[in-house]
Amino acid sequence: MTSERILQLIILLVFAFSVNLPLGYLRETSQKFSLRWFLLIHVSIPFIIALRVIQGFDWHFLPLTLGCAVAGQVLGGKLRRRKTP
Repeated sequence: MTSERILQLIILLVFAFSVNLPLGYLRETSQKFSLRWFLLIHVSIPFIIALRVIQGFDWHFLPLTLGCAVAGQVLGGKLRRRKTP
């Protein structure tokens, strides 16, 4: 993998994480299993997939992008819980 390709992968992973950070923060204020809760979890997925396809990464990189998206959701939720007493 060339250094340019590694940079593209890093951009993709940072995008997946950073987009889900505020979504996880907002998700924490939603009632569990509500429509809003469901949308806040899943709204970023088409954009992450589109960026992955545009950059030419195949499905083998799906676990990495999914892991970063989940990490962003979890950290965003923890930040929200930490803020509220």
